[in-house]
Amino acid sequence: MAQALALLHWVVGIDADDVEWVLAPPRKEDGKWSNCNALGKHRLWIIDFDRCQNISMDEEGVGMAVGSFWRNDPYYPRPGEGNSTQQSLWNEFKDSFLKTSDKVLKKENSDLAVSWVKAVEAEATRRQHAEHSINNNLGAIKAIDGIARFYYKVKPQAVVRIERSAIATGIASSFEDQSVDVKEVKQTLGSVNEKFSKTDENLRRLYIMSELRYDGQTVVVTGAGGGLGKAYATFYGSRGANVVVNDLGGSFKGEGKSTKAADVVVEEIKAAGGKAVANYDSVEDGEKIIETAIKAFGRIDILINNAGILRDISFKNMTDADWDLIYKVHVKGPYKCARAAWPYFRKQKYGRVINTASAAGLFGSFGQTNYSAAKLSQVGFTETLAKEGFKYNILCNVIAPIAASRMTETVMPPEVLELLKPDFVVPLVGVLTHSSNKHETGSIFEVGGGHIAKIRWQRAKGGLLKTGPSMTPGAVLKIWDNVKDYSKPSYPEGPADFMGLLEEAQKLPDNQPGEKVDFTGKVALITGAGAGIGRAYALAFAKLGASVVVNDLVNPDDVVQEIQKMGGKAAPSKASAEDGDAVVKAAIDAFGRVDILVNNAGILRDKAFANMDDSLWDPVLAVHLRGTYKVTKAAWPYMLKQKYGRILNTTSTSGIYGNFGQANYSAAKLGILGFSRALAREGAKYNIFVNTIAPNAGTNMTRTIMPEEMVQAFKPDYIAPLVLALCSDKCPDPTGGLYEVGSGWQGQTRWQRSGGVGFPTNKKLSPEDVAKQWQKIVDFDDGRADNPADAADGLKSIMANAEKQKSGGAKPKSGKVNQEILDNIEAAKKAKSEGSEYVYDDKDVILYNLGLGAKRTDLPFVFENNDNFQVLPTFGVIPQFGAAPSYNIGDLMPNFNPMLLLHGEQYLEIRKFPIPTSGKLITYPKLVEVVDKGNAAILISSTTTKDAATGEDIFYNESSAFVRKSGGFGGPSKGTDRGRATATYTPPKRQPDNIIEEKTSEDQAALYRLSGDRNPLHIDPDFSSAGGFKDPILHGLCFFGISGKHIYQTYGEFKNIKVRFAGVVIPGQTLRTELWKEGNMVIFQTIVKETGKLCIAGGGAELNGKKAKL
Repeated sequence: MAQALALLHWVVGIDADDVEWVLAPPRKEDGKWSNCNALGKHRLWIIDFDRCQNISMDEEGVGMAVGSFWRNDPYYPRPGEGNSTQQSLWNEFKDSFLKTSDKVLKKENSDLAVSWVKAVEAEATRRQHAEHSINNNLGAIKAIDGIARFYYKVKPQAVVRIERSAIATGIASSFEDQSVDVKEVKQTLGSVNEKFSKTDENLRRLYIMSELRYDGQTVVVTGAGGGLGKAYATFYGSRGANVVVNDLGGSFKGEGKSTKAADVVVEEIKAAGGKAVANYDSVEDGEKIIETAIKAFGRIDILINNAGILRDISFKNMTDADWDLIYKVHVKGPYKCARAAWPYFRKQKYGRVINTASAAGLFGSFGQTNYSAAKLSQVGFTETLAKEGFKYNILCNVIAPIAASRMTETVMPPEVLELLKPDFVVPLVGVLTHSSNKHETGSIFEVGGGHIAKIRWQRAKGGLLKTGPSMTPGAVLKIWDNVKDYSKPSYPEGPADFMGLLEEAQKLPDNQPGEKVDFTGKVALITGAGAGIGRAYALAFAKLGASVVVNDLVNPDDVVQEIQKMGGKAAPSKASAEDGDAVVKAAIDAFGRVDILVNNAGILRDKAFANMDDSLWDPVLAVHLRGTYKVTKAAWPYMLKQKYGRILNTTSTSGIYGNFGQANYSAAKLGILGFSRALAREGAKYNIFVNTIAPNAGTNMTRTIMPEEMVQAFKPDYIAPLVLALCSDKCPDPTGGLYEVGSGWQGQTRWQRSGGVGFPTNKKLSPEDVAKQWQKIVDFDDGRADNPADAADGLKSIMANAEKQKSGGAKPKSGKVNQEILDNIEAAKKAKSEGSEYVYDDKDVILYNLGLGAKRTDLPFVFENNDNFQVLPTFGVIPQFGAAPSYNIGDLMPNFNPMLLLHGEQYLEIRKFPIPTSGKLITYPKLVEVVDKGNAAILISSTTTKDAATGEDIFYNESSAFVRKSGGFGGPSKGTDRGRATATYTPPKRQPDNIIEEKTSEDQAALYRLSGDRNPLHIDPDFSSAGGFKDPILHGLCFFGISGKHIYQTYGEFKNIKVRFAGVVIPGQTLRTELWKEGNMVIFQTIVKETGKLCIAGGGAELNGKKAKL
């Protein structure tokens, strides 16, 4: 019995303990035999053909079943078999069933029981006994094949629903005579799994609930001609869906058009037995794409907004065309497609939408302000669609995929592209868009490289101030630690309780004044400053000494006069934010500069998405998102020139959390946050800081939707203090922040990411694999959740999963195991460093450059006012000095002796260009691994150096130390493969393409050590002789840096550089760097000319294609 139940349990995929079915003996009513009461989701009818000739069916209960009319053969019948009486009964049964199922299918949300299948399974299960073999049970399943195949043919759209009632029937009939131990059923499951997996694959496709299918549904995939879109299309095609393959056929930059890409995918789907049609329209014409689905298949069930292009360029060089093209494809396109599909979704009360964000959108990315804005807009758009669609069973989610595509293949190495196959993204989308997903909506998922995690908003406890005259920027700064205090965070889905906060704030004593903030000499430009929040900003800046430019499309003059009457300086700017050049020109004409820009202008055009049209969508996106871009773009050259700028942009809780009737506003407002985060990364080097607020205040916009008493309670005056604090030079967290504010309260908001699940990267990932791990994927409470702040953090889990899958784990040669050492290593790997601060300015930059041999004539390296002033790329190794590791090396290997330690290899990755020439950095050391080589150990450690202000990654280092006589502890004998960091480079068998010689100074080590490495080995003869060297030797990282300088001067910037130290250099000797260019790689080695010996072997540097500015 247990085996039979286990078989049914596994075939259908529902837990036995979720079923509450009981049967009663058949009884005769009105001349017909029928069964009676059953408890559960549906009533179940069991008809015994031994006792009646008529069939009773209940369309409300949906269920009906066949009894034992095949007498003693539990594996019979199949359609068309049996004697005439049985065949007659079969036909009557079939006709009645189809009539009833037609009625049932028309009912809303009916969970149709495929009763044919469930009935046969019921009888087969009831006739089995514990002593029967699993193979006999499989025979019973095969008996259902003919019935299920017939049903599949006439009602394919309902086959996906067979599982729930089938298992219910089987278990219920087993309960008729005896109770069954459910635990025993589950224990038996494993062995049944193994047996059943060897049976006919077609049977598995018909019966296994664990294969998610989309039979009869229609899926539209935009941008499906290649990459991730193609993977979506072929997946749905293979799982029974009708697929509309949309692709414009242009380049990944949005240029050109061709029908070939879509046609190829359609033919591939058809060749595999699927159904598909092509569509060649731009996503801006979304209604035409959806029309293709309706004309070809009569319905639309799933929409995957995947189409995308890239137009990467630094903000100072960005054109309106670069901005607008990204907007049209990534923002307007998804809106147009979703809007066209929405009426069909609502009418059928079913729809699934996937929108596409990216790490650039979530965290901001250098050189991608347009793309970052567009991609984060999709989060706000999705959250609002989710809220509006839920009552109609329309579920909408957004993913941030890391997947290889035409867009990424030009910027990622092959081994990374292989790891980031689209195959690792599709299964998540398959689960989210399946009909079995009833509740997961409005969610954000990070996915790629085998790792899937959920992301949500986390709001700080925040700081509350008494509203009134004592609420000043200084008072805000005084409680800044509270503003970003996450000790008691919340995980909201909407605005804070501002009415409650206001009541609490009004009870507080007067605020402590804090440090005085002064804007004397600064010019502040405020858009939308003719009234409301903008007016409050303008007056507040003027009171603290700023010259204020009041921008308003209608009437800036009243506020200008108000400022002038109170003795302040002000000038009007009467122009639309969309005309950014005119807005900024007014500031330059009046005051000659612009130091502070507050992008505040906005409009509302609220409407339910079902009634949204272009006349409502376009103005909101134009004023809020494009207007913010245009004014900022116009101000940017002035801020760059003066190396000073403070920019405050305005998002909204409607964007952060979504809001009914505001799909346009939500998209625009969260797009602004994406823009701000990318701009903060670009501006930091130039002392241009960018922050974003989500204000809650009564304004002309909100007056139309809030009672007047609430408008008065949410006075704009309670927003301005935070804005001024953020625009001052005294903010502890000067750039890249998101803050919610109102009613005297201000709190920071950030991402939180679940620990997620890392799946094997060496095997195919299926939606069923993802579904089984769903609870772990979305679990934020298991202690693994973190707070990603940049794209590198976004890749961290993905790359960690890849490294885990690649891990060698080879056993040591000695065979001995020192468990204490191994435990210490594992603990050290998990240890988190508090980080070490490194502050530097132009003097430190010049000192480092001089330490690598820069001459007084090399002005870009030695003169801070030179237009091309810069630090040499290998400066990235300097901030790590003084960074204290969170472990003791002596605990990680036996017999550790620092005198027996040699610096073996060095890998440097430069994650930010151009490298800032001043700043405050935080370096976090980490143990990567310890490799056991028998007689020696190799310790690999890493350091990640971040910008203290923005959290942006600047450098990443890996160093390997070869420690003699410290092996044999039982660790792995082979290290993990970490891509470029562990790559080996062999010089080509030809003459070098370039050779550069440079004689070092006898004082080289004395000068270089001032940059951080003060090891006496390089200056004190007594110490060096104790180490076995007659004279103090040159720092390895010094001649590493000189070699890097030679590469930089010859070939330009490089992303990363890796070397193996092969010998020593005495100050005063000559370095000869031999260079070979192989594609975007430079292979090199460095020789000491006087001795002919290598000091650097197997060096490699990956170029990024940009020339050095010398």
